Amino acid sequence: MGRMMRALGLMSGTSMDGIDVALIETDGEDAVHRGSARTFAYSNDVRSALGEAVSEARSLTVRTDRPSALKRAEQLVTERHAAVVEAFLHEQGQAKETIDVVGFHGQTVLHRPENALTVQLGDGPMLSRLLGLPVVYDLRAADMAHGGQGAPLAPVYHRALVAALPQRPIGVLNIGGVANITWIGRDGELVAFDTGPGGALIDDWVSRCTAGTMSYDADGALAASGTVNEGVVGFFTGHAYFKERPPKSLDRNTFFWDLVQWMSPQDGAATLTAMSAEAVALGLKQLPEVPGRIVACGGGRKNQTLLGMIAARTGIEVVRAEVVGLDGDSVEAEAWAYMAVRSRRGLPITFPGTTGTVEPRCGGCLALPDAA
Repeated sequence: MGRMMRALGLMSGTSMDGIDVALIETDGEDAVHRGSARTFAYSNDVRSALGEAVSEARSLTVRTDRPSALKRAEQLVTERHAAVVEAFLHEQGQAKETIDVVGFHGQTVLHRPENALTVQLGDGPMLSRLLGLPVVYDLRAADMAHGGQGAPLAPVYHRALVAALPQRPIGVLNIGGVANITWIGRDGELVAFDTGPGGALIDDWVSRCTAGTMSYDADGALAASGTVNEGVVGFFTGHAYFKERPPKSLDRNTFFWDLVQWMSPQDGAATLTAMSAEAVALGLKQLPEVPGRIVACGGGRKNQTLLGMIAARTGIEVVRAEVVGLDGDSVEAEAWAYMAVRSRRGLPITFPGTTGTVEPRCGGCLALPDAA
């Protein structure tokens, strides 16, 4: 066992709704003590800037390029992360000097693994200077440089989290804008990949149908009042992505809600929800063995209609993270704290079975506050 480190994880996912902050103590291996966590919503100006950045990012071919909208959004995102950390530590009565490292994901605006291209907005050195703390950032790049997909990265933490649970194999399903599954085998073997859209298409559809007054389908109520068009679901699952063998990963904008644009708000929500559920069902068929249970985390776990459809289409028990004593909102932020510690210790964060990298690989860049 290595030295226990106190780490702060910062995660802003593909839903682009805010920043999850989580504090843990860990040796980067089996010992994990979960602390406090909180979500801080993005302001409207940050969300608007990110929307422009995502549009501009589609034309990028070099991951470090920052044209006008991307440059502005990166500064806003970094400053917001710094403010959030200060607020969180103040709320917790936690002295900044007690934090050993910060794990900084940033905001993904483009992910094209087929081009070895992934772009996360967030200036690690700037954040380190603003906070006066060591910051580990850019955790995806090394994996991609060695043949990996650069995603998903949380599986190594998922394995540590469920170590005390008796079921094997077991699945951890993170439902953000994109959904990804981590399969933990009987001997701790890891297989992971993006199954397909999570909540992104549903969120976009709800926002469109309500002229922006609603940003998501609360508890899946809109979908529950509609009727699924199975013909559209079948057409959707004919997409080439579902035939690819894992490891594999997606960009948030790989899929679009245009398949349901002619439907009522209720039927569109129901069909998009079924599409996400069916994508999970198809993904499970690509695992070495069907898991006995699926633990759902991420914002999508609060959508009871979605969880019910996943259970119905897979025939597997699906439970919220809280049922097994976890915090479904903070798992990904905790993972970034955990991986920051692993990065500091030179331990691998990605594996052939999770991203397709040729061998287990460490990753991340370290920014120190006193660096020039």
